Amino acid sequence: MSSAGTRVFIARLAGTTVFDPLGDQVGRVRDVVALVREKGAPRAVGLVVEVPGRRRVFLPLTRVTAIDPGQVISTGLVNMRRFEQRPSETLVVGELLDRTVTFKDGSGTGTIEDVAMERQRDGDWRVTQLFVRRASPTTGLLRRRGETVLVPVDSVTGLSAADVAQGAALMLARYDDLKPADLADVLHDLATTRRMEVASALDNERLADVLEELPEDDQVAILSGLERTRAADVLEAMQPDDAADLLGGLPDAQQAELLALMEPEEARDVRRLLAYEENTAGGMMTTEPVILGPETPVAAALAHVRRQDLAPALASMVFVVRPPLETPTGRFIGVVHLQRMLRDPPHEAIGALVDTDIEAVSADAPLLHVTRLLATYNLLALPVVDSERRLLGAVSVDDVLDHLLPEDWRETDDEHVPTPPSGTRAAAARDVGRRG
Repeated sequence: MSSAGTRVFIARLAGTTVFDPLGDQVGRVRDVVALVREKGAPRAVGLVVEVPGRRRVFLPLTRVTAIDPGQVISTGLVNMRRFEQRPSETLVVGELLDRTVTFKDGSGTGTIEDVAMERQRDGDWRVTQLFVRRASPTTGLLRRRGETVLVPVDSVTGLSAADVAQGAALMLARYDDLKPADLADVLHDLATTRRMEVASALDNERLADVLEELPEDDQVAILSGLERTRAADVLEAMQPDDAADLLGGLPDAQQAELLALMEPEEARDVRRLLAYEENTAGGMMTTEPVILGPETPVAAALAHVRRQDLAPALASMVFVVRPPLETPTGRFIGVVHLQRMLRDPPHEAIGALVDTDIEAVSADAPLLHVTRLLATYNLLALPVVDSERRLLGAVSVDDVLDHLLPEDWRETDDEHVPTPPSGTRAAAARDVGRRG
């Protein structure tokens, strides 16, 4: 068991693996929940742990038997209910890192880079020290980087100032390893103001990826909070179908303004998608699958499907068309499956490998028809063509799932998770009750 006086730096704790007493992995630490008061040292009450299924749950520190470098040992009793932050609680990584505090001795301000908590004799954990970088002094025209100091928590003010604007660089550094869907979960759980601060600190590509994974109301709130030119840049970085879905949730005037600020080619694709009904092939499709001419060698086609930004479903096949290769293309010929390309010589032209039996759908094909075709033929994507058989885009299985699931599916996954046996749940509930 962690002994009294054990000091743990929380920013370094983020990402640490949590094990049960038998050595089985429970999840990873993503944050620490603390109760910050106007007077007295903040009390750390639990860990936010990400468990399989991307669920973030609360693990009371009373259920933690040891915190060592590289591992946290728990009793194994974890309440699998999704963590929901209470108004009285502060997330140390999410809300205290990058916060500006003022030194009580009048020596200026600084930015919190890490927070230390220590176990007390009574078993409680208290936030006792702050690793702070002092505000940078200016010498002539040069600005020097401020020194770092480890100071007692009671030597500064500003920890409980929830409305103080702050940066997000340190927090994002701790979450740099997260996939977009996981970072979206983190943002969703943050308070509105902090969510906007963190979103604004992401680069355009990363923010675009994260927005695609957020519930629609969060997407709209974040995009509306960005400066208009930046919002247009982020929309350009999104997949056209996702950008169209997001713009569809905005007022007409705001939608028109953002489309006017986008690059003409990017805006053209999005406008075309906005013209289709939502639950049709046209409303679900992307205009950017892998599209190549029949003379393309297998080696070149494989290089295209290796693109890191390409969704796995769209990487499963190449759409072969006559020029032009931009949608709407020349006449659609057929598809070449990834597995077929892996079996043939690199110099072989993909036109000789085309599967012409794949049934293309029209832009107005309803969701149910598209779903049946994907399921019947075990496909990951379907071509969408117009009346002249020109390729307009492709509908992938993940696009269909997004439309089949309830609108709030990202927020209601807990309802279908098995609960622990009643004795275990009751024990966990007693500890959860100690959060207040």
